[in-house]
Amino acid sequence: MLLFGLPSCSHEEESGPQVDEDTRHLDSTYDSETQNGDGSDVDTVSDSPGLDTGSDAGSDPSSDSDVDSDSNVDSDTDDAGEVDATTLQGKVMAGYQGWFAAEGDGSGWGWRHWASSKPAPDNISFDMWPDLRECDDDELFETHFQYADGTNAGLYSAYTPKTVARHVKWMQDYGIDGVFVQRFIGEAVHRTEFRDRVLDNVRVASENYGRVFANMYDISGGNDDTLVEDIKNDWMHLVDDEGITESDRYLKHNGRPVLAIWGFGSSGRPGTPAQALELVAWLHEEAPERYRATVMGGVPRSWRTQDEWAQAFRSFDIVSPWSVGSYGDDDGADNHRAKHLEPDLEEAIVLGIDYLPVIFPGFSWYNLKGNDLNQIPRRGGRFFWRQAYNAVDAGCEMIYVAMFDEVDESTAIFKTTENQSQVPTTGTFLTLDADGEAVPSDWYLRLTGEATKMLRQEIPVSSAIPIEK
Repeated sequence: MLLFGLPSCSHEEESGPQVDEDTRHLDSTYDSETQNGDGSDVDTVSDSPGLDTGSDAGSDPSSDSDVDSDSNVDSDTDDAGEVDATTLQGKVMAGYQGWFAAEGDGSGWGWRHWASSKPAPDNISFDMWPDLRECDDDELFETHFQYADGTNAGLYSAYTPKTVARHVKWMQDYGIDGVFVQRFIGEAVHRTEFRDRVLDNVRVASENYGRVFANMYDISGGNDDTLVEDIKNDWMHLVDDEGITESDRYLKHNGRPVLAIWGFGSSGRPGTPAQALELVAWLHEEAPERYRATVMGGVPRSWRTQDEWAQAFRSFDIVSPWSVGSYGDDDGADNHRAKHLEPDLEEAIVLGIDYLPVIFPGFSWYNLKGNDLNQIPRRGGRFFWRQAYNAVDAGCEMIYVAMFDEVDESTAIFKTTENQSQVPTTGTFLTLDADGEAVPSDWYLRLTGEATKMLRQEIPVSSAIPIEK
């Protein structure tokens, strides 16, 4: 890992709105879902392809699709090239929740993560309405919402291959390398077929569009007693039955497939240091060769100072401290750089492991938790860019963006609605102009692509956003 220099920061205290509770919530049944803030500190792309389909305020959100009805998106990868799948170095990866289901999608699970039943203003759990103007009718499932023109405001399901293919095509369009596909261990045990389908959707699309993907276990909601065996068994299922590591698009690093495990040591999560060490030892050397992996650990922001977990955290090949909600403005981001990011990077270099910092665009938990709408403002992308700049300027060589499709907590970077003319006529939704600046629906895809270029030193390292809206 190359170190470019570690300038100090003068801010002594973090400032701005902060998330005051964990930001990986527990679902009411098996799956716990969303990602958690620091357990101790806070306890919580180039040109713009496709902009014409996502930036006209007031146009019909259900029109203009570039995906045909046979679910075949144009699979040409010449625009962005094929991403090198042999290393995480020099990559910007996003998290892909893929947890959205709908009544009638074929999964048999009904509505998941949009709402507890058919979505209506009084039961939804998400704040950002996706920009669905490119979706075909067969991708949208009827809700109790309507647009101003009287049409039903349907929502998508990640069970639908065409929809996931479109998401991955956006990654290609904007120069985003790929995703860590979230796989909550509770769902892996109890809803295996649904999570297998979503992972396969990402795999096929990644193969079509030259992106990379890797599996990420979230241990939230897992069984304390069977956690290690549950992960082992499910990983063997993915390798043997689903053959995911046979894909030339499955991300490798240091010669092995990357397997991410998020949540050890985080507040309210199962698992002990001994279990983490047991699992890492198995994935490193005790398992048959086909199951061995380069292990990425999603850890608390305070990972360096948690003595009980010191050995376990340092057994990971890649450490990725979770920071979503731990700060809420540029001063907070700079303070995070000085107190966490830079010392983390120095520690990782000493340990001979890799460091994957997390950046996020903003945060809102109004419909899910009753918190303030727009709790951590995006400020036209400047908050997101400040974090990307800090990571690159500090010398990081890989970045994790939280998240691609997370509209529940409003950290999504994929296309979402720009203004109130594009959302349903009822309900409360956070649009991209909430801070008084109009930005196109694809703005955060564009910014993530530019952050990728900055990371690879294809454009200058700058604290100023390098593109125009």
